Amino acid sequence: MKTLVTGGSGYFGEVVTRHLRERGDAVRVFDLVGNDDRPEDVELVLGDIRDASAVRRALAGVEIVHHDVAQVPLAKNREEFWSVNVDGTRILLEEAVRAGVRKVILVSSSAIYGVPRANPVTLTTEPEPREAYGRAKLEGERLAERFVERGLSVSVIRPRTILGHGRLGIFQILFEWVRRNRPVYLLGSGQNRFQFVHADDLARACVLADQRSESETFLCGTDRFGTMRELLVGLVRHAGSKSSVRSLPFSATVTAMKVTSRLGLSPLGDYHSLMYGREMFFDIGPTCERLGWSPRHGNADMIAESYDYYVANREAILARRGASHHRSPVKLGVLKLLERLP
Repeated sequence: MKTLVTGGSGYFGEVVTRHLRERGDAVRVFDLVGNDDRPEDVELVLGDIRDASAVRRALAGVEIVHHDVAQVPLAKNREEFWSVNVDGTRILLEEAVRAGVRKVILVSSSAIYGVPRANPVTLTTEPEPREAYGRAKLEGERLAERFVERGLSVSVIRPRTILGHGRLGIFQILFEWVRRNRPVYLLGSGQNRFQFVHADDLARACVLADQRSESETFLCGTDRFGTMRELLVGLVRHAGSKSSVRSLPFSATVTAMKVTSRLGLSPLGDYHSLMYGREMFFDIGPTCERLGWSPRHGNADMIAESYDYYVANREAILARRGASHHRSPVKLGVLKLLERLP
């Protein structure tokens, strides 16, 4: 069985590729770049998801597509949020219909919910995105609905924030501060409950979903999570660090985050200022029941695993160039001011 992973050189795309190979699939990766550690038996097609001819080449002979290409919040490019996450998704779905693809797995985002009015979020919760990334991901889902009406089987996976070995992005800043015994910061009290999902747990759900003929939507997160304060205190303890966990005033800090982000002074995007200090968690019961799936990792062990990976591979990570946002180190910008506080 030939399976295509779009964005297969990115962090999560690599994880999905590994799970598909373990299942025995012949895997092809479609991405702008390749990775040095790509297995020899994984085919690579280079191209842009917005280029219909390149997508058509990548889909030749493919039965299943895992669509993991995304312009993520760290990129902060609003035009590319739309052109990649919406226009690119439309092109992929059009070419999938033309190629006779049997199944598409579309990885979406919890950002489509904005700040939920109540938790847990369920499949009946109305999406209300409040920033550009979330709006683009929701429009990608709506495109998928139209292609389902045309007979294409598309299942949508909505994950909570992803962690696991190798996951970097803004977590690299946190890990570096903990490693160096610097203070780490919460927005407000840190009593907001916040759910993550391990990349391997999410990939298992995706691989299970691609065997179902129905077009469905699944919410994926861990079932073992607590508050953001508990998460950071636990990480500091795990690391044997002397870092203190400090609270910043919620409203003033959110305003500062938005301003510095839009001025290009901070690596953080609108979604980070919107959600870091707020509460969100999914009801994963229907996903567990329909897929025969359950998460193997909780918040505490997945952030500890991510931290340990960073420390063990820090020199190579800091020297990395040209990788995806979630596999790369982050420039601190104005966050250096927090790093220097006593």
